[in-house]
Amino acid sequence: MAFHKRSISLPSRPLSKVEEELHSIEACISSPSLTIEEISDGLRRIGDIYSSIEEIMCMPSNQVCSSQQRKLLDGEMEYSLELLDLCNTMNEVFTELKAIIQDLQVSIRKGDDAVVQAKIQLYIRLVKKAKKHSKKTLKKVVSDKMIKMLGEAREITTSLFESTLYLLSKQIAMPKLSLISKAFQKKNLVICNEEELQVLECCIGDLEAGAGLLFRRLVQIRVTLLNILSS
Repeated sequence: MAFHKRSISLPSRPLSKVEEELHSIEACISSPSLTIEEISDGLRRIGDIYSSIEEIMCMPSNQVCSSQQRKLLDGEMEYSLELLDLCNTMNEVFTELKAIIQDLQVSIRKGDDAVVQAKIQLYIRLVKKAKKHSKKTLKKVVSDKMIKMLGEAREITTSLFESTLYLLSKQIAMPKLSLISKAFQKKNLVICNEEELQVLECCIGDLEAGAGLLFRRLVQIRVTLLNILSS
């Protein structure tokens, strides 16, 4: 039988501070002026929150002691797989989007209108496909405070990804489509579009880094759940 080694030290952030941070990220997502940069920061912050939740779960005072708690944690094991799958899908989407944007820059410089339009449509289809996947993440509200916090973190993570896809859609949709079409007529607009696409590529790189960090933290907390349930 495996036993989970539990920390006897206090967590770096108490439960109340973790909850405050969750609410802070939630408020940020709800802002009408939300930016991709803020989402990248949000992904890193939610990753840190998962680390704090893991520390709290490992405290002796939070040992699983009832069949109901074990049942709830079993549910979290299932949900964690859904979230890991979503996070992995988003990472793949970010990688593909960066490649599309690089192709777009080359096509704009060459003045290849047909290729540009094809790449834009590919970009849009990829974002739409990812949106459908993000809707599949399971959600459930429970009464146990620690497990409820895990559920809140999961919902906020899903919302971050949904907001990411919404903003990425806007980056290529109107008025960018008309701007790119005009780029073949005026040289300064070509330069403008290349700069915009370079900024977008960097933003997606930051999102990719944030999602990668989050994925590792999700793996860590899943291992902790497995250890707790097997102890």
